[in-house]
Amino acid sequence: MSPSADAVLELFRSRFGGTADGVWVAPGRANLMGEHTDYNEGFVLPFALGQGIAAAASRRSDRRLVVYSAQEPDAVLDVVLADLAPGQVTGWAAYPAGVAWSLAAAGYEVPGACLAIDSDVPAGAGLSSSAALECATALALTELAGAGLAGDRRELAAIARRAENDFAGVPSGIMDQSASLLGERGRALLLDCRSLETSQVPFDPAASGAQLLLINTRARHQLTAGAYAERRAECEQAARLLGVPSLRYLTAVADTSRLTDPVLRRRARHVVTDDQRVLEVVALLRSGSADAYPQIGRLLTQAHVSLRDDFEISWPEADVTVDAALAAGALGARMIGGGFGGSVLALVGSAAEVRAAVAEAFSRRSWTAPQFLSAVPSDSARRVALG
Repeated sequence: MSPSADAVLELFRSRFGGTADGVWVAPGRANLMGEHTDYNEGFVLPFALGQGIAAAASRRSDRRLVVYSAQEPDAVLDVVLADLAPGQVTGWAAYPAGVAWSLAAAGYEVPGACLAIDSDVPAGAGLSSSAALECATALALTELAGAGLAGDRRELAAIARRAENDFAGVPSGIMDQSASLLGERGRALLLDCRSLETSQVPFDPAASGAQLLLINTRARHQLTAGAYAERRAECEQAARLLGVPSLRYLTAVADTSRLTDPVLRRRARHVVTDDQRVLEVVALLRSGSADAYPQIGRLLTQAHVSLRDDFEISWPEADVTVDAALAAGALGARMIGGGFGGSVLALVGSAAEVRAAVAEAFSRRSWTAPQFLSAVPSDSARRVALG
């Protein structure tokens, strides 16, 4: 569950004194299917997690933004709002600072504010802690300002994305912010990243006797590193060579055969097949079929193979985790997130058996023990009622 309102209010009091004007919570996300398809204008199917970011906030009378994080106690953000510019703030603080900058660039009033932040989303685990931080900050600042924007979740997601892309320098798509701001309990969010149309898809594994297990391999990823940007550039190059605006416009794997460069052909093949897998999973979930989840598990494993072999963004701990989970009876498993570190999502019948198998595989290799988290489709970002 996200950090409690009481805990983050106490954090606010201990850091800033006085009482916060409110507490806002934004969830992290897991992506059921559709990896690296978002910036290719394709389909994604994320869902909001129970784990998230909590922000206690109050207005200031001056024009400063001061942000304190329980996870980064020695790196307090304290800036004059008018001085914010890309490149001025780095590290975790670039995300809340970028939201303030992006809101102002969009023409909205940004009040001076104090924010105390707490999180139970593991950083670097590929669960979108950065987007959760952006969305909690965006809701807090817009509601403190009395701006009607807080009711327009899609515009707020676009503003948070601009903060991540243009201020923090991470070339991500809009999936993470959309999942955090638009997710619903018991639903996955089908997002068409070309039209930005969304629809809610029933998603309740427990009702079918299945569970979703998140396995943090503790191999940290960093999306500002060059490999993520390199994959995006490769996809854009492939689209140019094929004469289409983006790889979303390819309708069949055969379309990728026109690429003579084998690397670009593999990258494009992953995007096309993962888009198809998203739509297959959606159809299975909406069918209500008794065997939907075993088939979804098969598609999860197919996606991992594609990410490992065609997109080449997996890492040893993820591959070992997937193999161990499948050997222990998981219906399917795949790496999630940007790659090169982070987490694996496993669809399981018995979580205990999979946890034991993965832990033993890590121990045998003398790796740091993995972290196991529940993955329950949960509510989107919101203000928390106090008292």
